[in-house]
This record gives sequence, structure tokens and C-alpha cells, in this order.
Amino acid sequence: MLNRVAITGLGAITPAGNTVEENWQSVVAGKSGIDFIQKFDTENFPIKIAGEVKANVQDFIEGKEIKHFDPFIQYALIATQEAVLDAGIQDLKDVGVVIGSGQGGISNIEREHSKLINGKIRRVTPFFIPSSVIGMASGVISSRFGFRGPSYGVSSACATSAHAIMDACKMIAVGEVDTVVTGGAEATITPLSLAGFSRLNALNTETENPQNASRPFDLQRSGFVSGEGAGIIVLENMASAIRRGATIYGEIAGFGATSDASHLTAPCPDGVGQSLAMQKAVDMANITPQQVGYINAHGTSTPLNDKIETLAIKNVFGDGASEVAISSTKSMTGHLLGAAGAVELIYCIEAIKASQIPPTINLKTPDPDCDLNYTANAAEFQNIEYALSNSFGFGGTNASLLLKKVA
Repeated sequence: MLNRVAITGLGAITPAGNTVEENWQSVVAGKSGIDFIQKFDTENFPIKIAGEVKANVQDFIEGKEIKHFDPFIQYALIATQEAVLDAGIQDLKDVGVVIGSGQGGISNIEREHSKLINGKIRRVTPFFIPSSVIGMASGVISSRFGFRGPSYGVSSACATSAHAIMDACKMIAVGEVDTVVTGGAEATITPLSLAGFSRLNALNTETENPQNASRPFDLQRSGFVSGEGAGIIVLENMASAIRRGATIYGEIAGFGATSDASHLTAPCPDGVGQSLAMQKAVDMANITPQQVGYINAHGTSTPLNDKIETLAIKNVFGDGASEVAISSTKSMTGHLLGAAGAVELIYCIEAIKASQIPPTINLKTPDPDCDLNYTANAAEFQNIEYALSNSFGFGGTNASLLLKKVA
């Protein structure tokens, strides 16, 4: 028999807040964390806005060596500190770590490459490679806490942290370890990253009202807003968590991973892969779609994604699709890319705890092709037993996580 997987610790740092509580209070109030970019001069740059982390990392992390780490590692460590403290783990040794990132240390790559092309090879820091590799977020965290379980990184575009959580669930289910620290981190508010997305015509080009720019499912939506941060979750064998008297926030009851790679960047027009990922998660939990009370949608605010995700939900939920509460919290955080799945699962956990659906803000003129209940502009109270979190990425990779309330 496979072990059940409990959630016992949460940590988050995002444009919406520097802790889980700050995040939840912001998103449930419909407060946007998107603003004008402060990390670099955008005067002659086409993208002016992003969801930036507001914290000074030095206020959160001890140790001089932290300055050598790329921001994505710093964010992962900050969120992990909160999650591990929240979980109150007693035995730190037999703990796995699976943390992902879509782009890893891209700011370090930009900075050190600039030194190289200017003929200053000896100025390239010896910390460049260790600070940039995606798997080093897990490595740094394992080292900091003395964890001795499996430790590695995951990268699968915008589905990254959802896949990391799935891997962690499998480890616990088969008894490889009892506890895994998992999630994702991203720090891509850099000229190169934003230029790349801009050339794909994927980013919003708002120049005046940043808080209104991310508008999933709205007829006027025109591209996603890039965000940064980290979401970290402590997962445990349910029996072990109960035995030690841990606070249990919920259970990972099911998950689904699929591919519908019909295009490098665009989702498959019929939504088949997205539908199958959701259906697999529901089937694993042995429930019906109608038992799902809330969906935290991938909801990127791009014309194709929102329309096709709506179709995929209809494929799975049928006549009941209009009854399920849906929202895109990316309307407030922007798109955290590889960290999005973990952060949004944390929002699902908080929604279940509070019996409250966070809103999709900036939804003023609904797209006729997006005609479901997206919890427009204001939170709603509702008891939730099951919540679904969707994460879909470039290359046709799809992931859905199903969360169950634990009495």
C-alpha cells in the first residue's frame, strides 16, 4: 500500500508578500504586487513592469556566503526557512529536497558573461557555476539544514514546481523517505529574460498602470506579466505526521502529468493534454470532477492560454464546469514561471483553510470564449473539500495537483 502524503509546512516569498501570511492577505484582498521594474533601467527597454520581490534578502538570511548565490537560490532559501520552521520537523537528517527553477541563475549568467565579453575573464567569479545551476537551490538547502535524503533540481518551464511536488509525493508514497522539502524558485526579472519573452510577443507592454496589466480571462488581456519569488512546501508521510502531532494543512490526493507538444510555446488548440492532466489527478484521488470546489487556474493572461484552459476545464467538468469556482492569482503576482505551481498550491491550501476563494482581479470585460466562474474582482466565501492547481508550460508540458482538505 502506498503512503498518503500530508502537507505540514509552508513558505513563500513573492511580489504579493514576504511570508505565506502576507501573501494570503494580499491575494484574498485582491491587491496586486505588480509595479514598475526597479531592478534595472527600463528607459530604452520595451518592458516596464513586473512582479518583483520587495524584500531585502539580507534581512532574511544569515551568512556572508549568501551574497554569492543567485537570487533564485536566495528566494528558495528564504521560503524554505519559513516552511521548515512552520513544519516543526524534529529529525532533519532523513529529509529529501526537490526544488525546481525554470531558468535558474540567469541574472548571474548575464552579469558574468558581460565580464567575459569585455575581456575580463579573470573577473568571472569562481562562484559563477555553483550559483547558477538549477539543482544548486536544493544543494544549498540540504547543506544549510543538514538534510541527507535525495537532493536534486527539476526544470520543466512553467510546470516546474508542480513536477517537483509530484516527484516528492512519489518518494514518500513508496517509502524512500518520510519527509521532502519541495517547490520552486525563480528570479527572471532581468534584461535578457524579459527581452526573450518580449520577442515571443508573450509579455504585457503596459507603461502606465502596472496593477491593471495582468487580466486573465478578460477580453482586453494582452500578455503575461513576469514575476519572481519562491514557494516551498514540506510534505510528509501522513502516518508519520499524525504520529508526531504535526499540523496537517491538507493532503496531496492526486496529480496528473501529460504532454501535448503540438507547438514549442503555444498550447494545443483542443486542450487535450491539459484536460488529461486534470482528469488523471481526479482519477488518482478516486473522486468525480464535481467534488472539486476550486481551481487555481494557470490563467496567464495571454489570449491563447486562457481560452484553451477554459476549454480544457469544460472537457473535464462537462455541464458542471460553470459551477466550479476558478481564479487566477497571477492577476496579482504575475507569472512566477518555475515557481508558480508551488506558490499557487499554497494559495489553494490557504483557500481551503479560510473557506475563501481568492479573486481574479482586473476582469472587467469577460471574453466570450472564457465564460466560466472566474471569481471576478472580489473574493468569495465557500467551503472547499478539494482544490485543483493547474500548471502548463512551454513544450506542451502539463501538470495538475489535487489537494484534499483534512478534517
